[in-house]
Amino acid sequence: MDGIALLTITVLAVFVGFEVVSKVSSTLHTPLMSGANAIHGIILVGAIIVAGQASDPWVLAVALLAVVLATANLVGGFVVTDRMLEMFRGRKRVAPPAGKPDAIKSESRASGSKERMR
Repeated sequence: MDGIALLTITVLAVFVGFEVVSKVSSTLHTPLMSGANAIHGIILVGAIIVAGQASDPWVLAVALLAVVLATANLVGGFVVTDRMLEMFRGRKRVAPPAGKPDAIKSESRASGSKERMR
């Protein structure tokens, strides 16, 4: 394939990928990111293998660039997945003081009565 055909395929893939990903709801985003992270892990292993067997300096440079980009993509995927999972977690409850299990209840009652008086 010539360079123009490869560039055309790349541009079309970017547009199609953007359209597909932008239509995904947030509840489906986390499972899809998990699958994408697995694929990016395989890509990273492949890039490392190519970099390890490269004899030409240009092939080595491109392979090392692929390793860096695949690593950034993999780490970024895990960060996004962690942030998405954080949205589904409930709020953390404050533990009562060690010797006073009813202290939080009495404080909330007292603050509630003050707000009603205003």
